[in-house]
Amino acid sequence: MKSLTEFFRIGVGPSSSHTMGPRRAAEIFLQRHPEASLFRLTLFGSLAATGKGHLTDLAVLAVFPPGALDLVWKPDEKLPDHPNGMRFEAFSADGALLETWEVYSIGGGALSDGGQLPKSPQVYPLTTMNAILARCKQSGQSLWEYVEECEGDSIWEHLRLVWEAMQAAIERGLQAEGVLPGGLGIARKAWSFYRKTNLSGSHFQRQGILAAYALAVSEENASGGKIVTAPTCGSSGILPAVLRYQREVLKCSDESVLRALATAGLIGNLAKHNASISGAAVGCQGE
Repeated sequence: MKSLTEFFRIGVGPSSSHTMGPRRAAEIFLQRHPEASLFRLTLFGSLAATGKGHLTDLAVLAVFPPGALDLVWKPDEKLPDHPNGMRFEAFSADGALLETWEVYSIGGGALSDGGQLPKSPQVYPLTTMNAILARCKQSGQSLWEYVEECEGDSIWEHLRLVWEAMQAAIERGLQAEGVLPGGLGIARKAWSFYRKTNLSGSHFQRQGILAAYALAVSEENASGGKIVTAPTCGSSGILPAVLRYQREVLKCSDESVLRALATAGLIGNLAKHNASISGAAVGCQGE
């Protein structure tokens, strides 16, 4: 299995498949061809069918200079390897084609192009929960200690940045008002929900605070804000809410929160490795 640095990704919403993945691909392609005068991006299948609702166009247009990208939508056509296919083309000033690159956004912000992209190392030798539990029982390790053994000490710095980004998303979501993008006129509710919750009784207050935290991140995600895939943008609110509640209300230490992140990431990584976290592949509830 790959590193948790590829599981918990910091980026913009509202979709790891439809915004984070395409934006990352656009950045890679632009870096390859800084000399190009014009770029064309063709979106296929699921990316094209729901791309406008997921702000895919805004995500990729923000990468290129103004007027340099021609965006083409082909919802009724698919590339062979995955529903979320893209084709990038770069052109010189005289119109000559410099390169064509077909790449897929496969979920969680990850990309696949059949081998041109550098391959990420396999960090975890064990790929089933039974095998990992047996290994930890034999060694006397906790799950987070197994993560540290496989990843090295550097994983804690990444998880610290992840935790900071999660908390920042909650704070922004609790303070923001107005209407979410998308044309449906849905108002942000986290800020009012949180204030009303603080006036309620103890049991309802506990449940309400958790819900307000999760809603705050989800609304940030829906508005194209900065969040953490957990394991995707669509499911980015639950884990920050639970960890914030543990830290703020139950007074858990930051060290405990980071260990919880490592444990949750390991379990989620097993699902990602053995199944999928791509909504286009397994449905949005599969996330």
